[in-house]
Amino acid sequence: MCLLLGATGVGKTLLVKRLQKLSSGDGKGDLGDAPPTRPTVGTNLTDIVLQRKVTIRELGGCMGPIWSSYFGNCHSLLFMMDAANPTQLSASCVQLLGLLSAEQLAEASVLILFNKIDLPCYMTVEEMKSLIRLPDIIACAKQNITIAEISAQKGTGLSEVLRWLRDTHRADR
Repeated sequence: MCLLLGATGVGKTLLVKRLQKLSSGDGKGDLGDAPPTRPTVGTNLTDIVLQRKVTIRELGGCMGPIWSSYFGNCHSLLFMMDAANPTQLSASCVQLLGLLSAEQLAEASVLILFNKIDLPCYMTVEEMKSLIRLPDIIACAKQNITIAEISAQKGTGLSEVLRWLRDTHRADR
């Protein structure tokens, strides 16, 4: 199981829809226009078939206080941040620190996604790393952490996300 977490409005639902479409073809097809999405209240389960089926459980940002009740059986974590929303950055950093310190997630592989790099006002990955002191966070974390810049809207970086999911879920754990 892969958990997809992040604040409300960072693009989690669109990411899952895009990954599902990308994985259903040859991985190189045109994604077309972005489908409409609404903020998730509750949870969505989506199966993505790579070399094997990977189930992504997306939890709505408003469910942050009870995310921990979904940590069981979590092999990987996609944590999404909005690279175009500096006012949300500190709250997202606090959420990330909470997730990385959770004992149930100590063995999970983590992919931190900086989304919305297609917007003109986005912060670069270097700016985000500096603002949230990401090198320090990675150095102290028990988990194997990878970072990626993506645009769920335009499809930028999504093939790398699929590759990470495939590699992370390659063998049964």
